[in-house]
Amino acid sequence: MEGWLLGVSAPAAPAGLAAADAQAARALRRAEATRRPLVRHHANGLAALVAPEEAVAHARVLLAPLGENATLRETLRTWLSLHGSWDRTAVALSVHRNTVRQRIARCETLLGSDLNDPDARMELWFALNRTP
Repeated sequence: MEGWLLGVSAPAAPAGLAAADAQAARALRRAEATRRPLVRHHANGLAALVAPEEAVAHARVLLAPLGENATLRETLRTWLSLHGSWDRTAVALSVHRNTVRQRIARCETLLGSDLNDPDARMELWFALNRTP
């Protein structure tokens, strides 16, 4: 499979295909940015301890300042998944690294959050993965 890149979602029932498609797309972008041939979405760990409806409610409140701005949300999600790498995020999103910097600065302002704080990053990562 030389030259192939693959992003794989968690197993999904027919009702969850839209979420699985989003997971696979994020995994593929991560594969592209990290130049790894296969990246899988993992839906386990501490997040499994929180009831899904409570997690979604918390995520909506936390991310409300971003509104419905899908570009900011996806930039933040990608940037967090790549450990704050401007260059790899730019590659994954096919934008210039300064565009990534501007978007992340905008997210930080809107959210009133210090994105240098690992606790803030973790909470945002959790929230972003609970919303479409």
